[in-house]
Amino acid sequence: MDLERRPDDADDQAGDAPGETPAGGSSADDRETAYELLQRGTALSGGRHYAQAAIVLARADRLEPGKGSILEALGRAHFMSGQLAGAAETFERLLEVDPSSHYGHYALGQSLKRLGRTAEARTHLRVAVALSPDSRLYRDALARLGPPPPD
Repeated sequence: MDLERRPDDADDQAGDAPGETPAGGSSADDRETAYELLQRGTALSGGRHYAQAAIVLARADRLEPGKGSILEALGRAHFMSGQLAGAAETFERLLEVDPSSHYGHYALGQSLKRLGRTAEARTHLRVAVALSPDSRLYRDALARLGPPPPD
């Protein structure tokens, strides 16, 4: 299961004088934007620093909640760092934003599978395959679950 790739591939504190750096060590001008945090989180993931990436990407998510690109990267960082419940929750949020995200269904399915929630995983993997029938990655993930148990 390869979530690293897609198939289509502190409160402000005032300084003592104007222009002085606040006691926290950074000024409001030094704060990273959600886009900059997304870029930094993506770079950390690229370097296989998934837990650190999840921290940075969570900050981006707090700045711009409901942004699909941030949620996807955050979910992937959670998954790759073994934070499976966080990954599932994040991919569920992604699907609230974009219900037709084939990758979102695939990634949620993979997260649920790892959590032992096979029936739910199967549902999302089937949706991923239906939304992107040419994806071998999605078809293979669904096939690895095996047939559903008899009723």
